[in-house]
Amino acid sequence: MTTDFDAATSAITDITGDYTIDPSHSRLGFTARHAMVTKVRGHFADFSGTAHIDATTPSASTVSLVIKTASVSTGSADRDGHLTSGDFFGAEENPEITFTSTDVSRDGDDWSITGDLVIKGTSKPVTIVFEQTGSARDPFGNLRVGFEGETTINRKDWDLTWNAALETGGVLVSEKIKLDFDVSAIQNA
Repeated sequence: MTTDFDAATSAITDITGDYTIDPSHSRLGFTARHAMVTKVRGHFADFSGTAHIDATTPSASTVSLVIKTASVSTGSADRDGHLTSGDFFGAEENPEITFTSTDVSRDGDDWSITGDLVIKGTSKPVTIVFEQTGSARDPFGNLRVGFEGETTINRKDWDLTWNAALETGGVLVSEKIKLDFDVSAIQNA
């Protein structure tokens, strides 16, 4: 016997529809190696995005994301200030990072989203593999879907080239940056 609670919390199988990312329950993060010995993690606090999900024809799905560069947060005000400066994002001249999908495919619970990532006016294609982590109706009746994904990029491809050589060899900031996404999206009414 299924109770109302069970029905409300069980996975929804047809998630086809238009969605808006819920920034208060999502995280757009990154990890970079610092001084060749440790990882520094950060995230962006201000972003918005939409998606059209077509569960039957995944190639008809689309994703659009806008990130405010000035919202970068690493837990260090000095480092955040450096990241928003002209050495990195140049947030004053380049207030947004954008991603617009160009292709979506699906293999079971894994969705592969390819799109144009634009940072500092430079556009490069990026593919992110997302695992669909769940879908359910929340206590307010909203259909929510969850996805987790990650990819690694070379920051130099977007003209994020600032660095400092270390006396022991190597550099202060790695070229490879891991991007990670924990996304909760709400179906539009």
